[in-house]
This record gives sequence, C-alpha cells and structure tokens, in this order.
Amino acid sequence: MTNQRSRLVIGIVAMALLVAALPLTGACATKPPEEGGALKLGLSICMTGPAAEKGSPMGHGKLDCVKYINEELGGVEGYPIDVHWYDNSYDAAKAATIVKKLMDEGCLFFTTNSSKMMASSMEIANRAEFPGLASFSSPVCTHPPKHIYAQMPDYGDDWGAFARYYMENIWEGDGKPRMALHLLNNPTGYGARDAARAGADALGIEIVATEEHAATTMSEIDSLTRIKGKNPDVIFISSTEAPTAIILKNAYELGMYPGVTIGCAHASFGKAFVDLAGADIAEGVYGVYPTVTWGDDVPGMAKVIEYCQRYHPADEENPCYMYSWAEALIDAEILRQAIRHTDYEVLARGDVEAWRATEMNGFRNVKGYDVGGLHGPVDFSDPEDRRGSKSVKVQQVKNGVITAVTGWIEAPLVKYEDFEWFGK
Repeated sequence: MTNQRSRLVIGIVAMALLVAALPLTGACATKPPEEGGALKLGLSICMTGPAAEKGSPMGHGKLDCVKYINEELGGVEGYPIDVHWYDNSYDAAKAATIVKKLMDEGCLFFTTNSSKMMASSMEIANRAEFPGLASFSSPVCTHPPKHIYAQMPDYGDDWGAFARYYMENIWEGDGKPRMALHLLNNPTGYGARDAARAGADALGIEIVATEEHAATTMSEIDSLTRIKGKNPDVIFISSTEAPTAIILKNAYELGMYPGVTIGCAHASFGKAFVDLAGADIAEGVYGVYPTVTWGDDVPGMAKVIEYCQRYHPADEENPCYMYSWAEALIDAEILRQAIRHTDYEVLARGDVEAWRATEMNGFRNVKGYDVGGLHGPVDFSDPEDRRGSKSVKVQQVKNGVITAVTGWIEAPLVKYEDFEWFGK
C-alpha cells in the first residue's frame, strides 16, 4: 500500500510538472479580462509627406475601424485596443525611429501602410523578433520569411496577375509583346521589377525598358521619351497614385496613350489617381487591386461606408480607406487569437516573450479569416507564405469609374529567395 501511495504521489507531481511546462495556450479563453487591461497595437502611418494621397485615407480607415471595434464590439475578447500611432511622413529615418519607439512602448506588433516604410523598419523588427504587418507590400518585406507579414498580395503578384491577363485577353500580335516598366525607386517599384525578372520569360514577354522615378517627380517626359524609342506594346507602372498620374499625363502629351496598353500595380491605382490624371485621360487604364470596389454588395461594406461618411467624408469611394479598414479587422483577429492562446500577463509585458507569443499564437493561428468580403480570406498559417490574402482582381477605368474586369485571381507564392539575384 505504501509503494502504491508513493507511486500515486510521484505520478501527481510528474503531471503537475508537465502541466507547468506546457505553453501558455488556451488558458485565457474562459478568463475574464484583466481590470484595466488593454492590447497595445503600434501603427506607423504615412499621414503626411509624398505618399499622403494614400497614407492619409489609410490612416483614417484603420483608426476609424479600431474605434468601431472598441466602441461597438467591446474590443477584443473584452480588451480594448490601445493604439499607439505615429506619422512617419514616408521618411525612412522616421520609420526606423518609430519602430523602436513602438517596441519601447510595449506594443504587441506594428503595421505600416507602405512597403518602403516596412523595408525601413524590418531590419530592426526582425532582429528583435517584433512582428510586423505591411498593408502595401513588396517581396523584399516577406522573403525570406521572418517576422514580417503582408496583408495581401504584393507588387510582384500584381505584375504576375496583369501579365497573365494581358497575354490571355489583350495581346493579339505575333511573337513576344514588348513591355516597359516604370517604377518608383523603392520597394514599391522593385517588387514588380523582381517579378518580371522571375517570370517574364516563362510568360513569353520581353522587357525592353526599365525606368525609375521618385515619389516627388514633377515630370517624366525624358524617361517616357526613352521608353517611346523602344516601341513598347505595354507599360506597367508600380508606384503611388500621384506619380502615376504624372506618368500617364506625360504619356498622353507624347502621344503614347491612348495606343500603348497601360497597367498599374495596386498602389498606383485608385480614386486619387483618376482624379489627379483626369477621368478622360485615365479612361481605359488597367490596374490590379486586391480588394473589392467601393460599394460592392459584401457584408463588411456597410460599416466602412457608415464610418467614412460620419468621420472622414472626403475619403468616400477611396479604396485606400477600405483597404486599411480591413487591415484593422485583421489586426483585431491577430490580437484575438493571441489572447485566446496566451495568458494576458505574458502579453502585458510587451517584451520579446510577448512578441513571440503574438506571432506564434496570434498571427499563425489566423486561418481563413473573413474580413466581411472586402478582400480574400486571410491565412498566415503557412510557414513559408507570409501573405494574408492571396487573391487579386484586374480592374479598368471605364466611364471614369474603376471597374473590376475579372473575378478573384489566385496569386501563387513565388519563392524569390531561391533566385541568387534577389535582394542584390
């Protein structure tokens, strides 16, 4: 009997030790929220600066959505989202300073509007294991996969989707079509360049010119004159909306457009682009976009429109507002998964252990999450694919309105890190 009792005690102790050694997962699902507790979220936003035509409505969209989550939905699992946000002005040095500040303030993860701002932040973040989410993304942000994730397909995916659409639906000539690239001189442009480098030959496309421009450009007559000399069939622009409008107007002045087909990556393409270029000049331009169009009959659209009209009516019909509204829903889902699978005390510390828990228990548990149909379902569970949504639509300006011309197109994962030239 003594030996049996001893074995029972040893078994209980061993079981207690085993339970104590298990990860802190699942324990919080039934616990009430800590009094005064909150979930800290860091936002690095291009509210001002040369990309403000996109960054400002994006900032409004995500901040309005957090307001909706906190005030109408009661936060995340009963915890309010405590937003720490700063304006990076689309400046690399500011972005690097901001990511350090967000780490010091104990945020669980951070987001950026742009690939450039994430590229300027990610070395610091990856080294510290501080997870980040880029709304607009480039392959350099997520390849090779580390601690940075992307909300949706990147600029390389845009190029691939448009190139395939062009070959299947537009190109009617003999031989290979001649494509020119006009690229913003940062990761926004380089993502499309890398995709073309990886996939043009396989698609049967000849890249005849690659030109770069700055976000502050006032004229691209010289670069377009060089492109015109190459006699392209198609021009693909990966930039933001203001420079893209200048490029299009210059192409119109040079008599290149209408005539040559023009396609745009999604940071180039939106209401601001049409307004800046003029609806008559923008007519017929193609773009790739990873969301539905404004006002589409999807479940999540009503709240987007309601809050936009109430708080930022100047942003109405701007897809960037909707884009970042969806990002904030994803942010909340990441936090929801993290708090469901991690003790709040771990997250509240806001240190490397909290960041690891947020990534592994938060990001990696987001599987097939629906953002109310605003874009494709979000899944971060694949350890090799850091993109959330994987789908895009090809759109076109028709009668001055951006209109989808395809359904959802799946963007396959391209392992850029397998190419020896990538990142050099």
